[in-house]
Amino acid sequence: MTDLRTLLLALPFLLLAACAGPTGVKLPEGPWVVNEPEAEMANGKLIVFVTGDEEYRSEEGMPQLARILAERHGFRCLTLFSIDQGSGDIAPDVNNNIPGLSLLDHADLVVLFTRFRDLPDEQMVHLAGYLESGRPLVALRTATHAFKLRADSPWADAYNWNSQAEGLAGGFGRRVLGETWIAHHGQHGVQGTRGIIDVGALAHPVIRGVADGAIFGTTDVYRVRLPMPEGFRTLVAGEVTESLDPTSAAVEGEVNDPLMPVAWVRQNSRGEGRPSRVFTTTMGAATDLTNESLRRLLVNACYWTLGLEVPANADVALVGDYEPTAFGFGGAKQGVKPADLAWPVSDG
Repeated sequence: MTDLRTLLLALPFLLLAACAGPTGVKLPEGPWVVNEPEAEMANGKLIVFVTGDEEYRSEEGMPQLARILAERHGFRCLTLFSIDQGSGDIAPDVNNNIPGLSLLDHADLVVLFTRFRDLPDEQMVHLAGYLESGRPLVALRTATHAFKLRADSPWADAYNWNSQAEGLAGGFGRRVLGETWIAHHGQHGVQGTRGIIDVGALAHPVIRGVADGAIFGTTDVYRVRLPMPEGFRTLVAGEVTESLDPTSAAVEGEVNDPLMPVAWVRQNSRGEGRPSRVFTTTMGAATDLTNESLRRLLVNACYWTLGLEVPANADVALVGDYEPTAFGFGGAKQGVKPADLAWPVSDG
């Protein structure tokens, strides 16, 4: 049984190690995927993708995004998955095991796409350590409700999506990202999302190279309480469309008046015990990543959160074959191991 007191006492030391964030470390082999850039374009930054959701195929979409960031932009990328301990397969329905989280101690950026995870203390200590270290964060779709920890977890009050603890209501989603899970705003599986750039965000670096109305996803708009908490800045609002066809018209009526934010940012002082730069989008299912403009928004967000100059028109061409599985519960591919997602594909 885990010694909670030992873990909690160790947390300050984990935070110190995390803040150092050495990026030249050799990444070990394990049930994860490593994408290393070509030496001549490597920028030395390590991005760690933490995946694990039962519905939106983060286990398919995030490895593709990692390939793009490594192959096209020179980032080192590491993708972690929910893993079945018996088979070693990627298993999105397993909500209590994401091996490799200790490697977050070396990350420059975390891209988080989890849903209702209940991680054991020896894993959660590293994830919480990163999130409180002041390093940046990119969060996708169900990250607003990333955690559903057991009641006796030392992180339950601060991280659970439905926390009612004083000063921590809404948990990680509300206090760090700006919102927790509320409800579907559009009709799930019926209506899509078209990205409308906020007029006040046209000059923001994350929007660079992204045209108004060009972002489209088949996932519906999530509801967000308005106005957003102080300090958060909306970049893109979500226009609910009549169907999942990118050419479909906007739904008339109250659902689009006002529009809900679907992408926003917050910048914090590093010493506040929260990520220094945060980008959140309620889009990002694997099928959404077939949209070039959304991929560019996500790549731009990685540059911006890291404090790097965002390209004028980032190269976001897909790397290798990409035919994502439709979202929905119970439809994840079976028998897939992390090694099966390695790129380039081994000749062996």
